[in-house]
Amino acid sequence: MAERLTILHTESSLGWGGQEHRTFKEMVGLRKLGQRLLLACQPGAKFAVRAREAGFEVFEVRMRNGVDLAAVAKLAALMRRERVDVVNTHSGRDSILGGLAGRMAGRLVVRTRHLALPITSRFTYTTLPHHVVSVSEHVRRYLEGEGVPQDRIGTIYTGIDPEAMVLDGASTLRAELGLPDSAKLVGTVAILRKKKGHQRIVEAAPAILAACPDAHFVFAGDGPQLDNLKAQIAAAGLNERFHLLGLRRDIANVLAGCDLFLLPTEQEALGTSFIEAMAMGLPVIGTRVDGVPEVVRHDDNGLLIEPDDVASLAAAVIRLLGDDPLHSRMAARSRELVSSVFHVDTMCRDMLALYRRLLAARGKR
Repeated sequence: MAERLTILHTESSLGWGGQEHRTFKEMVGLRKLGQRLLLACQPGAKFAVRAREAGFEVFEVRMRNGVDLAAVAKLAALMRRERVDVVNTHSGRDSILGGLAGRMAGRLVVRTRHLALPITSRFTYTTLPHHVVSVSEHVRRYLEGEGVPQDRIGTIYTGIDPEAMVLDGASTLRAELGLPDSAKLVGTVAILRKKKGHQRIVEAAPAILAACPDAHFVFAGDGPQLDNLKAQIAAAGLNERFHLLGLRRDIANVLAGCDLFLLPTEQEALGTSFIEAMAMGLPVIGTRVDGVPEVVRHDDNGLLIEPDDVASLAAAVIRLLGDDPLHSRMAARSRELVSSVFHVDTMCRDMLALYRRLLAARGKR
């Protein structure tokens, strides 16, 4: 039997988003595989609360800035004291501090790149980590172009647990909204941020409703564009057709009440929200940007449109709502892809195999 590893994740972000959620799922999955998982984060971080609730060992280390040598010393001491085998860093600040500490302590340093944004510190990709994990091939290609050696970077897709997306009964969404079973619900689950493209859905709605008069649009999420979207919807006279649910914890319940998933995002490293919708058996409509085409496979499990193309957005929705055989085929493929490619177990097994391979190459295990 392979020896148990002690893996320390570092995270300097105080918030909770897709990046922290993926890291948390890795910790849960790797613990199920018999490994010891630790978290080092800032005091007051939301991640600390979630990790402690789940029974993980959490160490709070103040990370004031990227040159906080006191934090480096504390992290290096933590790694030695807890006999850490692997330190996996995530955000910019902790990747500098945790990477330096890991190098000082002689540990394997891995960095995960979660975002499809320009990098701000090439040093934390090309020099500090022994290996970089990208969440999509798009991100991997970008990092290679920024100078990360090809043999020191690889893609491990974000996975979800389909069992966590199972409902005990039928969705309560339509009853909550007072909508009949005959209504066609187009669902969007995402933070209400301009880059996510909610405003394009509002712009496309009149054309969609002209062809599909039973259509309704559901936005689950909160964010800085809330007031702007409310004003846009009201100005278009569409208040009865758009349902803004706010931030929801019952995402499976929301998605199960929808007929398809639509997110015309302008920027996305991969798109976990697409994967969650696919797990619920929904066809998905996304944009040809960044890592989205790796999840939304055109004419297979969904349709791809160009960003900011309102006409093609409307046409894609109309096509899926009006073609039941196509809808059924794509729904089935969505489920298959989650099981075979975007499953949390696959993600965790691949991460563990990577750690063991890198440790063996360094003669540590």
